[in-house]
Amino acid sequence: MDVRRAVRVEDQAVPARGRGPRRAEHRDRARRAPEIGVVSADRSPTRPDPRPVLASAELARAFTIASFAAVFGASAIRGLAGDVTYATVLTGLCALGVAMLIVRRREIEVLHLAPTTLVVFVVWAGASVLWSTDAARTAVGWAALVGVSFLGVVIGHVRDAHQSVRALGDVLRWLLAASLALEVLSGILWDTPIPFLGIRGDITELGPVQGLFGSRNDLGVVTVIALLTFLVEWRTRSVRPATAAASVALSVGLALLSGSPTVVLVAVVTAVAAAALAAVRTLAPRRRRAAQLTLGVAVLAALALAWAQRAAIAAALDGRDDLSLRTDLWGEILRFSDDSPVHGFGWFGPWPPDTAPFSVLNFGLDQQHASALNAYLDVLLQLGWAGLLVFLVLCALALARAWLVAGERRAVVHTWAPLTLVALLTVSLFESSVLSGAGLLLLVLCAVRAGQSRSWRERLGNRAAPAPGVATGGADAQGRPDGAG
Repeated sequence: MDVRRAVRVEDQAVPARGRGPRRAEHRDRARRAPEIGVVSADRSPTRPDPRPVLASAELARAFTIASFAAVFGASAIRGLAGDVTYATVLTGLCALGVAMLIVRRREIEVLHLAPTTLVVFVVWAGASVLWSTDAARTAVGWAALVGVSFLGVVIGHVRDAHQSVRALGDVLRWLLAASLALEVLSGILWDTPIPFLGIRGDITELGPVQGLFGSRNDLGVVTVIALLTFLVEWRTRSVRPATAAASVALSVGLALLSGSPTVVLVAVVTAVAAAALAAVRTLAPRRRRAAQLTLGVAVLAALALAWAQRAAIAAALDGRDDLSLRTDLWGEILRFSDDSPVHGFGWFGPWPPDTAPFSVLNFGLDQQHASALNAYLDVLLQLGWAGLLVFLVLCALALARAWLVAGERRAVVHTWAPLTLVALLTVSLFESSVLSGAGLLLLVLCAVRAGQSRSWRERLGNRAAPAPGVATGGADAQGRPDGAG
């Protein structure tokens, strides 16, 4: 009996001797539970906080580059993976943009989120679903308008002017280099077209080439924007001189190879605007205002004269096949717009080929157009005179504000927005690219950027500012010093 009792006591004593280290190990695990994700008895599981990442400059830069790459590379994405993939990419970027704005909500005022004219234009386009000839397709076109516009708004708030230009320059450098490489592969090495990318392989005949942008006209517009961006990078020393020089040569070479009839005109108008802006920036502040007013009156007078002589201009240019095709289309659009002059036929963006009135227009002309080949007439046809008026006010205010900001601030980077708007508004006379895709993204970005510095809401804020004598600092709309670039 004593032996059995002794054995039991010994069996119970064995685990007792090991309790000390085991309890210590358990306590160590409990202490480390928040670090390794183990749920302890008295603590809830911890999750990583995404807010620091969403508010970080690294994510803002990645978002900007991804947005530019997706929108400028839309034709290639659609050709490779289809419209659904492109829509999914835009939806994901918009969702990420919403999260970034929510995290930064204390830095952004709702009244300063987007220009009023942009909001009115988007709302009017959305309201056109009520009288559209195809409500479902109008809803899809409006969603695309909202998505691309929202990306421009987000970029305008999470990146400053210099950072936006730098990101755009990087994206355009890669896309243009890839376009040239694919044209060489298709036309020289493989000697066969690449149909799903729209590349015909005509580089051996010195063009026209399309690159990754779907058509020679779209490539031509991109090269003009790229040239302007690369020159601003060069002047601001954002990249090495060798990189800047190679980028400029690449954009000029592809512009010539594109064979686009609009490239020369857009480049000339943009160069004249750049010279005028440079002259204004050299004037003393007291003389600058008078020079700006004189320049504005001269531009308005030239536009009024061109409108008054539109018939004579069209007749003088009617000899060229390309312009003859455009003038025939524009005449039909003006005739169709008389049937719905105020509110138009509904917003679609790019024309659906089997939807009225676009199908009727193409049938009557025996052609297949995907746009009006004129952004202003496209807006007139789809949104009527009301929509065209809002669109013109949006463009005019954006250009005027950006121009005044560039004239007042010394940093060269501020010249990018007004000159980009000049290029976009000029090419809008011959293409409708500013109403969708990359053109729309740049238009919204420039409008947001200009509205952050000069708007009626900014003046209201200044009236509510502290009285003179209170230190307010000298930062610009991006929170940087006035002279920062």
